[in-house]
This record gives sequence, structure tokens and C-alpha cells, in this order.
Amino acid sequence: MGYITELRTILGSRPLILTGSCVLVFNEQGHVLLQKRTDSLDWGTIGGSMELGESLEETAARELYEEAGLRAGAYRLITVFSGQDMYYRYPHGDEIYNVMAVYEALDVEGEPQIMDDEGLELRYFDLSQPIPEINPITAYVLQNTGYIKMPD
Repeated sequence: MGYITELRTILGSRPLILTGSCVLVFNEQGHVLLQKRTDSLDWGTIGGSMELGESLEETAARELYEEAGLRAGAYRLITVFSGQDMYYRYPHGDEIYNVMAVYEALDVEGEPQIMDDEGLELRYFDLSQPIPEINPITAYVLQNTGYIKMPD
């Protein structure tokens, strides 16, 4: 049983502050890799919550491999997001406030492939085009790091 699962058995769906990382992976055309999530059925970044004893960069590396089967030679810290804008309520009712380190994966090795039960599909998206069914936290991250523009 993982750390978050243990907390949920004690606290139920009440809001938790969760620290984690997301990883932005770009192909040669500058398109970003997203996964269609099993829990919300929308498109989100690769990433997740920190496990006990991990650094934020270690979390990014673990999640990149667990969710997409990829490894990176290095990670560039882009920013850290927190606060009210990082609130999320999952479809099953769990509530969280994310503290999220956003990394860009550099020198990526491998071909994207589903490695766990958190993703249904992996796909690269052109950031100059609207992304259908985008997860609201992913939209916030991409907009506030300047990768996509807010509609006027």
C-alpha cells in the first residue's frame, strides 16, 4: 500500500496537501507528451505524488518511467506551483491541493509506452492547437509556464 493510499484510509476524501512533480517531455517538433488518465479520462502531464524519502527530481524520474517507460539524462526545473489554483477534486471525490514541481525532461531515451494502470493512452500534442479534454491542472501548468496561451 502506498503512502497516499494509507493517508486516504485514515482521512477519507478530505483535502490533502500533496507534494509531487510533473514532467514535460517534448519531441523533436516541440509537441508535449500527455497521458489520457484512467481516473479522470482527460489528458494530463506525466507525474505524480512524492513517495517518502524521495526528492522532487527523483519523483519526476520515477513517474516518467512508471507512466511512460521513458528515462531522461537530466531534468530542468521550470517552476513550482502551489496555492488555491492547484486545488483539484477527482471524479471519485478525493480532494487535493497540489504543491507541484514542474520539470522538463532532457535527453529522453525510449519510446513512450503505457507502463501502469494510471494511463489509457500516451500522445504528443501540438501546443499551438487546442488540446481536447485537457485536465484543468495540466492546462494551468502549461498556461502559466508559457507553453500555451490563454484564449482571448
